Amino acid sequence: MTNSKTTVTEPARPLTAEVLHYTAFTTSPTGGNKAGVVLDASSLRDTEMVTIAAELGYSETAFVTRGPGPDNGRSFTLRFFSPKAEVGFCGHATVATAVALGERIGEGHFDFHTAAGHVPVAVREENGVLKATLTSVEPRVHDTASADVTEALAALGWQVGDLDAALPPRIAFAGVRHLVLAAATRERLADLDYDFDRLMKLMQRLDLTTVQLVWRETATVFHVRDPFPVGGVVEDAATGAAAAAFGAYARDLALVPADAKLTLHQGHDMGRPSLLEVDLVTGDPRVRVTGAAIGIRPALAPRS
Repeated sequence: MTNSKTTVTEPARPLTAEVLHYTAFTTSPTGGNKAGVVLDASSLRDTEMVTIAAELGYSETAFVTRGPGPDNGRSFTLRFFSPKAEVGFCGHATVATAVALGERIGEGHFDFHTAAGHVPVAVREENGVLKATLTSVEPRVHDTASADVTEALAALGWQVGDLDAALPPRIAFAGVRHLVLAAATRERLADLDYDFDRLMKLMQRLDLTTVQLVWRETATVFHVRDPFPVGGVVEDAATGAAAAAFGAYARDLALVPADAKLTLHQGHDMGRPSLLEVDLVTGDPRVRVTGAAIGIRPALAPRS
């Protein structure tokens, strides 16, 4: 006698969640990193969240439900999905969500609860645009194996001589992990044509969310790019989680004072300029990342 197993498939149902479209770390609809925001995801299954994120095609979409504890109207749980899978933390979708809530509830403080931990966010108006400042979870910075750096360089098509020796490779964490590699020249950073599958395999093995490529313009001004193949995206136009991790990296290596304000330019090489402000505060290991966000119209599907 053999045992048979019957697989029960949940019936498909129409997705009725309202998806808001924002672009973060910019004040222009042609800049920044686009994010979907679902302000009421309480009725959505995980598979439905993945489907929505994949259909949108943005690097991440945020799904919002009521936060733990007493309901004060400003405590929320956020989950983030790339077109491929759930991501533990996403900075630009956090900023987009905070601005979306600020437009509806008002300026002030929000408590966001994520898989990475508690992320307080403050929303304020500046020159007619809402800006959000997120405070990261406590960051960590780790050495990285030389063999892993060699493999990353090979996937990128870079040589050892393309690196800035003053900014050594490290893995930095401020919610999720990023490999930081510093280019010696702006031209090296601008010329990005990498092996998508090879870099993705390395990142999966090292549990990386992005590889943050950096070029230092001045003591506190940096240009950055973030390949994101593990999320099914070639490159992020603005990566708030990586900006927080980079702030921790810069402080850990004493590249900047303990109390410092850094400016990160991202997205310029892909035609979507973004501005990320990173603040380090003496006595607080956490990193603050600030950016504007605005609502945008979704692209219309082409007619058949």
